[in-house]
Amino acid sequence: MKLLLSTGNIMGGGSSIRPSTSQKTNAELISSLRANFEHSAKDQANGHVNGATNGDAAPKTTAYKSWTSQDSKDDFQIPTLSFTHSALEEPRPQYDITAKLFFLPSCSTSARPAATRKALSLVLEELHMPSIDLLILSFPGVYFDEQEDCPDKIATRGAVEAQPEAIEQQIEAWKTLEELKDEGLVEKLGIAEFGADRLDQFLEGTKIKPAVDQINLRDCCSVPKALLALAKSRGVELLVHNDCSNILPRGTLRELLGPQGAGVLAEPSKAGDKRKSLHGEDVKNDTQSEGLKGEVTPQWVVKYTAVVRNRGVVENKGYFACAELAA
Repeated sequence: MKLLLSTGNIMGGGSSIRPSTSQKTNAELISSLRANFEHSAKDQANGHVNGATNGDAAPKTTAYKSWTSQDSKDDFQIPTLSFTHSALEEPRPQYDITAKLFFLPSCSTSARPAATRKALSLVLEELHMPSIDLLILSFPGVYFDEQEDCPDKIATRGAVEAQPEAIEQQIEAWKTLEELKDEGLVEKLGIAEFGADRLDQFLEGTKIKPAVDQINLRDCCSVPKALLALAKSRGVELLVHNDCSNILPRGTLRELLGPQGAGVLAEPSKAGDKRKSLHGEDVKNDTQSEGLKGEVTPQWVVKYTAVVRNRGVVENKGYFACAELAA
């Protein structure tokens, strides 16, 4: 079973001037998911669906089944998705819409084409738009290497959750983005964290070249000269970002959805409980019996932003995330 998580529009009460990038993306994602889960549970408890709440506080326990749902494709929505109303007020030409898709270490290469199309489909449905301007792809284990100019900054990278995969696998995943562009669903394509060597190989192996390379300098002093020269010669725009590559760790997701969080997942079974069950003994654990059971592994996350072109105002920003739940 696939779990589909969503934040809704995290801009809150309305539009905002482009926000500061000081908050890490993973912290923003987790806090926004938690807030949307609590909001949805509270709405349901107060007799509202996708509407404003009027209670002072949500009940301590609200059955997750009342604000989640499973669709016909075996996708379990947390919370229940509703695309009834358009999330944007202006016509399509008034917006600059960007989406960034993070493939996580557990997402197999064979699952990437379907994941890419699913992620973009959710964004388009949420925004009620026929296309987006830019789709950026982020691969697990790929970090922009600024060691040439700022060796001290490598230490700020944090734990490496996966080793970089072969460039051939990344080129294969890129083919789906090329199809989406050919279909008119995306105007421009981009990649993230590619240094000069990797970008050069990637450009040689792709039909539609990336228009953007997002790099995280982590307050580094400058971009390596080799990358600057290559990007300029091949027409690739270099953009700086502050996103975390390991945006949704497995342990964090289980904590978010578990008994102490949203209450969607049951507590993992303990060895002693399994032995008692085998011998016909009752295992009294109400929380475990109510929640979904199984191992949860994050697959991908997509972040989307819609900016009003002539005002530089962020009207809508949010995330969708997908995880696999296996018994």
